[in-house]
Amino acid sequence: MPKTIEKPATKPRKRRAQAPVPAPPLPRIKLLEGDGEPLESDWHVVQIHLLDELVRQLWHGRTDFFCGGNMFIYYSLRQARSVKRGRPLYKGPDFFVVKDVDGTKPRKYWAVWEEEGRYPDVIVELLSPSTAQKDKVDNLRLYAHTFRTPEYFWYDVETGELAGFRRIQGEYVAIEPNEKGWLWSQELGVYLGVWEGVYQGRKYRWLRLYYTDGSLVPTAAEAERQRAEAERQRAEQALQIAEAERQRAEAERQRAEAERQRAERLAQRLRELGYEPE
Repeated sequence: MPKTIEKPATKPRKRRAQAPVPAPPLPRIKLLEGDGEPLESDWHVVQIHLLDELVRQLWHGRTDFFCGGNMFIYYSLRQARSVKRGRPLYKGPDFFVVKDVDGTKPRKYWAVWEEEGRYPDVIVELLSPSTAQKDKVDNLRLYAHTFRTPEYFWYDVETGELAGFRRIQGEYVAIEPNEKGWLWSQELGVYLGVWEGVYQGRKYRWLRLYYTDGSLVPTAAEAERQRAEAERQRAEQALQIAEAERQRAEAERQRAEAERQRAERLAQRLRELGYEPE
């Protein structure tokens, strides 16, 4: 059973570059792009899309990373051939992130020997009754010892179980949750936590990303709403400033008018007393 470590400090430490794992010889085999099998549920499909969108929002404007969802990962000739035969030893994780790679390169699968020996930096598995045991045992060992992936998380929407592991000295050590139950990702620089709400018309307890101040990493739609709301507030503030200026000008006009009337009354009084005001 993995050990437990305390959550890292809020401010992420400077990341040490992951040493590329020596790639196996290039397999002389046509690699499949998929097997046509559907995901476990509609939630799995949408949750993968959500994680992909959030990481891209988090690193908006950058092209030095790659996100993969429900995509085959090939890491050995034996494993590639097992996929080809229809009895795969391993297909791929539900979601993964690889840093410091060309994110503009089109990919239909991830073949380690085509990516300079690079494996994922972060992996997320979405548990289901049919995959939970493998994800918690076999894949935990695979990702720690073969992939050497720095961070591994899993989430079960049915039970609410969220677990995360950081690879330390070759073994996974459990990440200690904070008071909200969120798990710190040193690789992403944000927390992973559960959020209940509506995404793409579906209400679930979604796995989402949180900034260190506790705010959500927004989806594109949420970011647009925030931008529109900020613009509305700026426009409203401009109107308030303009109205305050109008009221100030009106008050000044009224003050000047009152002063004129006072001077006129004084002049009239002086004339009545026989003095001609200058």
